[in-house]
Amino acid sequence: MTYDKRNTVIALLALLGIFGVGAILSIWWTVGNTSFLAGGRVAVVPLRGVITDEAAFTKTLDGFREDPGVRAFVIEIESPGGTVGASQSIFEAIRALRDDDERPVLAWMGDVGASGGYYAAVGADSVYALPGTMTGSIGVIMEFPNAEELFRKVGVDWEVVASAEHKDLGGYARALSPGDREILEELVGDVHEQFVEVVSENRNLDRETVRGLADGRVFTGRQANQLGLVDGLMTLPETIELAGRMAGLGADPRVVRPREPTVNLFDLIGGLSLGDARSWIGSLAPLRPSAPRLLFELR
Repeated sequence: MTYDKRNTVIALLALLGIFGVGAILSIWWTVGNTSFLAGGRVAVVPLRGVITDEAAFTKTLDGFREDPGVRAFVIEIESPGGTVGASQSIFEAIRALRDDDERPVLAWMGDVGASGGYYAAVGADSVYALPGTMTGSIGVIMEFPNAEELFRKVGVDWEVVASAEHKDLGGYARALSPGDREILEELVGDVHEQFVEVVSENRNLDRETVRGLADGRVFTGRQANQLGLVDGLMTLPETIELAGRMAGLGADPRVVRPREPTVNLFDLIGGLSLGDARSWIGSLAPLRPSAPRLLFELR
């Protein structure tokens, strides 16, 4: 082999090595640890705060689901709930993992796992809480302001041109008519019944029993355990230990978590993305017209 060819081969091997290391670091940066290099682990997937969007959670869950080094999942919930659509989407992602995968899926609720947070939790194989966890709050709420009187006082005429009687239902400029209220009550009632059905089917409880609990009230973790809404009372480390035992990893399994998002100098130099800018501008216009939203949220 000539000197030039040998140098070319060495350069190509070095380049492949760099790409390989880059791929490993990319996975490590995204997932938070190289569990696939370190043997079996328990993935702890957090669901925190008010639920308004499912994308970040489902992306994280899918990433761990595709990692063969993950042998069990613990969904760590600290949430009072949020929008109906996002809560249902997260529930479906957890339920699909439970039904389509042999690996254990456990949900654990900390200070609060109520309404949409509890809705998401019942998608797991089993649900655990602390004795003082605030949970339950099985119900639906819809709220929006009626600024008709305010506009009248300040001399603002809010003109609306609608294609049908109920098209501007829930708008700021007028109060609900009896027909409007009937429509919204039916809508809320239907979504409430969906919540009851999900709890009944996934907690193996009679539907009438769940319906009797689904009046929006909050339960402590201990009360929820007595009512069959959770499977037991334990701390997060105990839940991780249980997941490890179920996965054959022993009582002290290694744990992998998603890397917490950070803002670095390049983010600041690069400025806001278009999506971030739109969100920021939107937050400065709280009185812009918007549709009423359905919420699974503790109040």
